[in-house]
Amino acid sequence: MSRRRRVFIVHSGGTIGMKPSGDGWIPEPGYLRELMSANPVFQAQGMPEYEIGELDPLLDSAMMAPDDWARIARAIGDRYDEFDGFVILHGTDTMAYTASALAFMLEGLDKTVLVTGSQIPLCKPRNDAQDNLVSSLLLAADHHIPEVGLYFGSRLFRGCRATKVNSSGFHAFDSPNLPPLATAGVQIQLNRELIRWPSPEQPPRLEVHEDMDPKVGVLWLFPGITGEIVRHFLQPPLKGVVLQAYGVGNGPVNDQEFVEALREADSRGVVIVDCTQCLIGSVAIADYATGTGMARAGAISGYDMTPEAALTKLLYLFGQGYATDRVKQLAQRDLRGELTEPSA
Repeated sequence: MSRRRRVFIVHSGGTIGMKPSGDGWIPEPGYLRELMSANPVFQAQGMPEYEIGELDPLLDSAMMAPDDWARIARAIGDRYDEFDGFVILHGTDTMAYTASALAFMLEGLDKTVLVTGSQIPLCKPRNDAQDNLVSSLLLAADHHIPEVGLYFGSRLFRGCRATKVNSSGFHAFDSPNLPPLATAGVQIQLNRELIRWPSPEQPPRLEVHEDMDPKVGVLWLFPGITGEIVRHFLQPPLKGVVLQAYGVGNGPVNDQEFVEALREADSRGVVIVDCTQCLIGSVAIADYATGTGMARAGAISGYDMTPEAALTKLLYLFGQGYATDRVKQLAQRDLRGELTEPSA
């Protein structure tokens, strides 16, 4: 008889395991375990064995911070050899940030790590929680997908490609610039050609990177933004910024004060990653004079990275202690499938 597969569940909090209180929905230690133990679906034939590890305290994901990502990554690293796969339960508000961060923090994966949650708690009769959790457990146990993924609404996305697009629907997430790694219908269909497989010449070995430098930020451009605002935002201790620019990476380079604010920051070693405000598409920083002007002011291309991926990538790179030039180099390189490098 074949061994029953085992999945470790890291319960960080979020709607999926919440219970009602006088102050609204709250995460409560042990409550999710009670719900799953009482539900025969999670003990049904074909389901993997599971063990739940809860973060202390459990968090609404709006409270999630880099130190909490480190706790999740550490929990996976500590139990990595004991389980066949991992599922992280998380609130939807910052789920895409956590999935992106973990993609960088968990280097050398050879097991499936999935982040999931729900829009409606598992305790309610009508919910999306059960399907998201059951499907994530089966994917983590039975399918070799050596990446950090985000599963939600019958689709599995690469974690560092996902973004939240709907605050109230069951299809709350999408991956605008990369198709899903898997879809769950009557059968689970893997898009095997999209999955990042380990190199046969270099066997994978998990390395957990817990250090994330929080001295980065996101600045959204808007018509009428002044150089003074930009200059204030880019002041020390800021080390890097994701600049959410227009279209293919354009900005108001006719405003000399705006340009000078970027140049001053660049001269101090601030890494300026030019991303697009558009949901679909990529930065092409040399296509228009307004983009070229951004590059001359010191911005580098973020290509088709989501804001979540670009931000957490900077957190990770500065957390490794790299100098500015090295951060700039690696920010434009595909490390975990987070961006599409331009053809040579």
